[in-house]
Order: sequence, then C-alpha cells, then structure tokens
Amino acid sequence: MQRDALDSRFFAGDDCPPVRWRIAEGLVPYEAAVETMEREVAAIAAGEADELVWLVEHPPLYTAGTSADAADLVMPDRFPVYATGRGGEYTYHGPGQRVVYVMLDLKRRRQDVRAFVAALEDLVIRTLSSMNVTGERREDRVGVWVRRPEKAPLHDGTPAEDKIAAIGIRLRRWVSFHGLSLNVDPDLDHFGGIVPCGIRGHGVTSLVDLGLPVMMEDADMRLRDAFEAVFGPTVTDTTVSAPAGDAPARS
Repeated sequence: MQRDALDSRFFAGDDCPPVRWRIAEGLVPYEAAVETMEREVAAIAAGEADELVWLVEHPPLYTAGTSADAADLVMPDRFPVYATGRGGEYTYHGPGQRVVYVMLDLKRRRQDVRAFVAALEDLVIRTLSSMNVTGERREDRVGVWVRRPEKAPLHDGTPAEDKIAAIGIRLRRWVSFHGLSLNVDPDLDHFGGIVPCGIRGHGVTSLVDLGLPVMMEDADMRLRDAFEAVFGPTVTDTTVSAPAGDAPARS
C-alpha cells in the first residue's frame, strides 16, 4: 500500500480490548525499558496481557538500529550507546523527547508492517495537526518531517525541512515493540553526536523550536487522542514497571 494513502483506522475488528496507556514518571534507564518491553511483549503474545502503549523519557543516550552505520556515530564518547533490535539506524533519546513504546498484537489487527509504520506516522501527523503544525511523510525517509521555509534551501535547491519524529519498530510473533519518538523540547545540540537515522543534509526540530511552548503533559494528551483515532480506545494503566532515575549526562 502507499504510505501516504492511510485514511482509516489501523484498528480492525472487535476482538481488541482497550489498549493500556501508561506514562512513566522521571527518566527511565534504557536497559530497564528494554526489559519491560520484553516482558510485556511476551505476555501479550501469549494472550496473558492486553496491548500496551508506554510513554517514557530517557536520560541522554544514542541507540543503534539494525541498519546503523558506524560512520554515523560522530561522537561515540558523548553519551552511552545501545545496540537495539529495532529497525533503522542511529537515534538520540533524552529529556524533553517523548518516546512512545507501542506494543500491539498485529495478528488481531493487520499483519502488514508497512501499514503499521504508516499508521504510526499518521498518529504523529494527527498529533502535530492538533497544534497547527503540518507534519509530512517522505517515501524515501521513514519518520515525520516539517518544512522550514524560513531556512536556506539545500545546495541542490531542495526546500529545507527538519525531522520532528523518528520511528523504529521490531516484531516478535507479530507483536510490536519499540515505536516512535516525538521531539517536544529536547536539547537539539545532542543530536550532533550522530547522523540521525543516517540522513544527511537535513536538520532536526522540536515543537518548542517551532515556537510552540508545549508542555509534555499537553503533548501526551494530544498523542493519546491521535492514537485512539488511528488504533482505537485506550484505558489508563498506572502500573509502575521500571525504575526511574537520573543518569549522569555527558556533554
């Protein structure tokens, strides 16, 4: 299917109970997040738990997806670097960025990876639209992009645009994990230690960088509304599933 043609819910059928919606407090260490996802995905795949969306913030770190090129790790000693099983290349996570871990059972929805990625992009685009920001897909670049007409065009005359959200997923027994990250108000200088997602020539932006004084709580509410529009209903989950704490940051 065309990734720009998604115009209906990815949610399919009436056999999916409301998705648990969980928001972590504080900064969640990356290893703890992976352990939690592994445990939750196993339970969902076994039919022992309902689907889950888990919103977290991490201390500053870089992650390397399965397609990561070592040459794109520009400053290997700046922050901790974690190899991860998700698709994609290098990404940055840190305070002020909302990471959304999406654990859905695609056997009960649609067993179509491209459609799932398109649905995640649609989720971000709807979230941005609710704040009068136009997010766009690019057929040759996964993620969500914002045009920056106030910036000088690229050397080939291509209009400038910045990435505001990254997407990287993994499937196990058709249950997804990892997900997306939306830049609310991270330190954009921290992206300078990598070539984000292996894409050169384009910048990175955030809601605050675009002039929107958005708090994380407001972004979370808009993300939830957009998620329900694409995937179906949610129910608040107050489970505390991973320790949170500040890790030392290198700059």
